[in-house]
Amino acid sequence: MDNKTDAKGKFKSNFGFLMAAIGAAVGLGNIWGFPFKMGRGGGFAFLAIYIILAVVVGYCCMLGELSIGRKAGKASIGAYGKMDKRFTFNGWFATLTPVLLLCFYCTLGGYCLKYTVANFGELIGASFGTTGVPSEAFFAGFITDTSQALVYGMLFLIATILIVMGGVSGGIERFSVIAMPALFVMLLVIVVRSATLPGAVEGLKFMFKPDFEVFKGTGWISVLALAGGQMFFSLSLASGCLITYGSYLDKSESLEKNAAIIIIADTIVALLAGVAVMPAVFAFGLDPAAGPGLLFVTLQTVFNSMGTTGAVFGFIFYFLVFIAALTSSIGMIEGAASAFMDRMIEKGKKANRMRVVLIIGAVAGAGTVLVSADALGKGNLPHLFGFDNWIDTIDLFAEGFMMPIGGLIMAVLLGWIHPFYVDDEVKLSSSFKSQKFFHGAVKWIAPIFMLFILIGQINDFFKLGLF
Repeated sequence: MDNKTDAKGKFKSNFGFLMAAIGAAVGLGNIWGFPFKMGRGGGFAFLAIYIILAVVVGYCCMLGELSIGRKAGKASIGAYGKMDKRFTFNGWFATLTPVLLLCFYCTLGGYCLKYTVANFGELIGASFGTTGVPSEAFFAGFITDTSQALVYGMLFLIATILIVMGGVSGGIERFSVIAMPALFVMLLVIVVRSATLPGAVEGLKFMFKPDFEVFKGTGWISVLALAGGQMFFSLSLASGCLITYGSYLDKSESLEKNAAIIIIADTIVALLAGVAVMPAVFAFGLDPAAGPGLLFVTLQTVFNSMGTTGAVFGFIFYFLVFIAALTSSIGMIEGAASAFMDRMIEKGKKANRMRVVLIIGAVAGAGTVLVSADALGKGNLPHLFGFDNWIDTIDLFAEGFMMPIGGLIMAVLLGWIHPFYVDDEVKLSSSFKSQKFFHGAVKWIAPIFMLFILIGQINDFFKLGLF
């Protein structure tokens, strides 16, 4: 690792790297997105496709991004520029994507913080608890109270900024090595409680009993697009973070092993999130395909119905969702900040982390104001492209276009244009046992699947009804 990379910081240990990388992957995509998309995708059918995609496409993309970053010793813009200057624009895609995501992610993170506080209030009998208010009315009242939603969103953003300003080892690594194990323990607590509720077995059957009814006709394409989009967002692929974290990783650490561990850990957390949510949903006869409201309306209904113990589990659940969201937002800011610090170093300037992070934070803050005021479409603000809320409008560019296009371009680069570019980097720290699998997947399978994902995202965003 060269002095220029050292100027930005690096991880002190491989465990710290893993916790940060897994933390970047594990976020609202796992604990919020995975359960309700599984509900829409037919349960087991969605799960089967998701796991296949994670193994075949997720692993090769993960290994590719980590390798590209470590080989260049730079974040996305510099890393793609070093590989092929003609594709530097793909580095810009990966750098701007997390900035766009932050514009609404902080608002959603603020929602998680609000529910953590509200359930704690319920636990101690305070006036800011949820007693006597139906969960749907409680949620609507909160999000339409712009000042309150904005305060919580800004608190979430400030927490992210402070951790990232602490640096790679002093901020990101120090937080992640504590937060991720704690998140896993809290998730297990919720899983045990949810799976032991009366009637929970129906939720487990929905997840794990083979049923491919949803695949009939062209239904399999919809499930493929749904699972693919979820996998891409959940693993933080093509969002700058993994290339950046790879650039901070010591040359002696195995890229193969780390890529596999991140994929496995992220998938396990997604599965546990499903087990934490679905049994409870079925136990109380609620809708497993309730959409984003599954997290804040449906599950709060479950906690409210459990009496005093519900407040305990509600507090634990929403606090772990808050931590998961925070570890992801940290990766988003760092992925963008590192790329801009690279450009400062290239111009002979000092990598001013505080200045860069504050600028990115200001942009995210402006987005947080907009999205909080929009109140998921209930704020009567004008929208673009016919969408009914600003989250979908912003996400169209980030998750809808830039992430799948960026991933597709990376696969084409590593599979066709520079097919052996990362081999020497991987072999620095392992024998590259997955070499044949990696090349076959990145050349033939990943581009096809990612093209389907891109088409599926466009179809879903614009409701084209193609399949």
